Amino acid sequence: MKKKYLTKILISLLFTLVFAFSYAQGGPGDPGGDPSGGGDPLGGGAPLSGGTIILLSIGAAFGGTKLINYIKKESELKN
Repeated sequence: MKKKYLTKILISLLFTLVFAFSYAQGGPGDPGGDPSGGGDPLGGGAPLSGGTIILLSIGAAFGGTKLINYIKKESELKN
């Protein structure tokens, strides 16, 4: 029993370490150029507004449905 448990732990640890080290990468290289010269901000100037709006609206819809279900459940319990 203890041997099976130890074997499962070792296999899990092995897979965890293999995947952790296979995804490891070095840091970003030196961008070069003048650091005070302006240009794109960190992150390359990627637009974030579209994705942020979508995520916030989905979160609001999910929270709204949870709130409506909670209110319905509370009103049913009172009656």
